[in-house]
Amino acid sequence: MRETEYRAMLAERRLEPAQIDAAVDAVREMIAFAAEGGETVESMPVEVLKDHVAGLIAAGTNTDERLVALARYVYVADRHDLYVHMLGLIGGRTVLPSIAERTAELTGEATRDAVFAEVPVPPLGSPQSEYPAAVAALLEALESRVDGQTVRHILAGNHHRVPREAFLAHKAIYEEQGLDAVLAHRHASLVAELEEHARTGKPWYEQIITPEVVEMVRANPEIQAGVRDGEYIYLAKIPYAPMEFLRTSDPKLRRYYQCHCTLARASIVEDVPAVDPLFCYCSAGYEKLAFDVIFDQPVEVDVLETALAGDERCRFRVRIPEGAPTRVGAPENRD
Repeated sequence: MRETEYRAMLAERRLEPAQIDAAVDAVREMIAFAAEGGETVESMPVEVLKDHVAGLIAAGTNTDERLVALARYVYVADRHDLYVHMLGLIGGRTVLPSIAERTAELTGEATRDAVFAEVPVPPLGSPQSEYPAAVAALLEALESRVDGQTVRHILAGNHHRVPREAFLAHKAIYEEQGLDAVLAHRHASLVAELEEHARTGKPWYEQIITPEVVEMVRANPEIQAGVRDGEYIYLAKIPYAPMEFLRTSDPKLRRYYQCHCTLARASIVEDVPAVDPLFCYCSAGYEKLAFDVIFDQPVEVDVLETALAGDERCRFRVRIPEGAPTRVGAPENRD
């Protein structure tokens, strides 16, 4: 076990000593499980990790802290495939609880309770294939009780709990240089960051970055950055598995590799309940958050294309708030 390196990583994340000890114990249990089959963390296939997590679920020890500890360790161990798998299991863990909270805020606790009484939420760490049924039930329960505009508003929240502070630097650039400068900075910074990950081979979130992925993003500033056209900003998501996306011509697989939603993407390729593209307003909420911060007010967002709707890309449109300047010194000029 790379214990020294792992403990240093956790200390950098400001975990308390007791939390670090608990994380190390969780990793030791995973190592012991792998050893029963003659494997190490460095050698074990993803299936062994799946079996270990399934055992945690069965034992009721599938806590958020434990699963995050395992994800962090396989990252330290340079097992990128295991790391991507773990992020696929836990990456959406805040979404359903957050949607429940927002439902209560916008429609009341009684509606929230009635809606989620119909949602079979899988245990934390469950395979992605177990979530589409829950999402389909959620949408059906919401739409039967809440008007469509409010449903979209519920879904388009910050359900991944991204800190708003992450975008304060963008807000500062906007206030000093204008919107176009922000968009140019977002694109240039992203390309530089992806170039570094392509060079080192380290995953960028869930993504493995190759030079061809970098070139795809360089050529399309809509991807994770935004392009202004009149009163709108158009954005597109980088594929969830960009290398695989670029290397296949199969339309269904391209949609699957495009989709980021760990709660819905299995519905594209597996025999599980279909998920209505309406759920992609959750992704729209993630995309609009930066502009909520930049403009210091909630912005309107529309879903234009999504993998769940049969498209090969996920694309959104953010409306620039009325009167918001796009250039310094031009307070209401959007052209």
